[in-house]
Amino acid sequence: MNFLAHLYLSGSDPKIKLGNFIADFVKGGNFASRFEPAIAKGIELHREIDHFTDHHLVVQESKNRLRPKYRHYSGVIVDVFYDHLLAVNWEKYSSESLTDFAANSYQIVLQHDTIIPDEVRGMMPYMIKGNWLVNYATIEGIHRSLSGMARRTPYESKMDEASIDLRENLTAFESEFSQFFPDLQRFCEEWIQTHPSN
Repeated sequence: MNFLAHLYLSGSDPKIKLGNFIADFVKGGNFASRFEPAIAKGIELHREIDHFTDHHLVVQESKNRLRPKYRHYSGVIVDVFYDHLLAVNWEKYSSESLTDFAANSYQIVLQHDTIIPDEVRGMMPYMIKGNWLVNYATIEGIHRSLSGMARRTPYESKMDEASIDLRENLTAFESEFSQFFPDLQRFCEEWIQTHPSN
C-alpha cells in the first residue's frame, strides 16, 4: 500500500492525514457518522486519490508494463513503486526531511490509538520498528513490502518478484511518476481547498 504518498498528499492537517492513512481499513460508506469531520475528510480524500490514480493515462502505462506477469496485482505494485520514487525524490517535494516526516506521521497515528481500526493498531509496531516510510527509499525496502503483501494474498501474486521489474525498468517508471505526480498534487490541493470539513 502506498502509505507515504497518501500521507504526503494530505496537507498539514493531522486529522486529514490520519483519515487518509487508515482509509483502506475503513469499510463501507457510512464513515462520516463514525469519525469526526476532518478524519472523515481524510478517508474521502484517500478514495478520491485512488480514483484519480486509477484513471490517469500515465499510470496506465506503468500498469501495462506489469500486467502480463502480475495481472490485477499490477495496480498494487505500481502504487508501491510510486511510493519508492516519492521517497527517493523526497527533497523535490518537501522541505521536511523524510525521516522527520515519517516520525511525525507515526506519532499522529499513535496519538489516536483508541479510534484507529484494529488492523492499523496491529500493524503500527511493525511499521515503526521497520521504519517503512523511510525504507521505501531503498529497493530492499520495497522488496520487503511487496513480499509481505504477497504472503498475505490468498492467491499467487508473484509480488515478491516485482522489485526485479523495478530495477530493470527504473528509468521508465521514474519518467511516468514524474509526469503523473504533479497532476495528483494539484488535484489534492484543489480538492482539500474546495471540500471544507463540516
